[in-house]
Amino acid sequence: MTPAPSDSVLSSVISRTGHAARAAWRLALDIALPPLCPACREPLGGDGGLCAPCWSKLSFIAPPYCERLGIPFVYDPGPGILSMQAIADPPAYTRARAAVRYDEVARGLVHAFKYADRLDLAPVMGRWMAQAGAPLLADADALVPVPLHWRRLWARRFNQAAALAEVMSKSAGVPVEVDLLRRTRATPQQVGLARSERARNVEGAFRVPAERRTAVKGRRLVLVDDVLTTGATVDTCARALLRAGARDVDVIVFARVVDPSGAPI
Repeated sequence: MTPAPSDSVLSSVISRTGHAARAAWRLALDIALPPLCPACREPLGGDGGLCAPCWSKLSFIAPPYCERLGIPFVYDPGPGILSMQAIADPPAYTRARAAVRYDEVARGLVHAFKYADRLDLAPVMGRWMAQAGAPLLADADALVPVPLHWRRLWARRFNQAAALAEVMSKSAGVPVEVDLLRRTRATPQQVGLARSERARNVEGAFRVPAERRTAVKGRRLVLVDDVLTTGATVDTCARALLRAGARDVDVIVFARVVDPSGAPI
């Protein structure tokens, strides 16, 4: 049986064949239509970005927050305090940071980026992620985008996590390693699944290829993804990297779900 192509090979092929077509399509749209806010679809007065109302609604995550999970606290409990969630159910990764809360505006940005070919959003989203995760990046040896299964990568034409990681790499000077993790099976999308269902859905879905284990051993790695909901995907990825000998695994995402009804500490 012919082995499935790796993320790195597919990304290169798809990038070369699809970039020109996407650029031509975007140019045609830009000429025919005014630029729209990716969050609310209202016309923009400038060349891009967010409209003023959506910008004012974007909820950036800043301290104080749980040192482990990056969940914001409603008040400052003091340095190094962990949330009850981190204490009761500690993840495999060491620290997670997100640029913004996953609210209506952030959802619009993520959906436009992933499903509407708005690759022009990657630079600003990636820069916000690099700022939010600056202390994690200072200690990192490499960025590891959460991989897509090759069938989904072929259908979507790009890996959104890899695109964000490339921006972060340029900002922080940390190299990207797209082939340290491989998604070994196609899993149903996580949208709509409960926490326990999400964990079962991705269980055993990621592994470090045998030929890349030496590139993992002893290194401090940062997983990169667009959204963190329950953390099941990044936790499974972190376990795979740690089993392969990674010294430490952190996580940086663009947006994370914050349960407003949950106790912050």
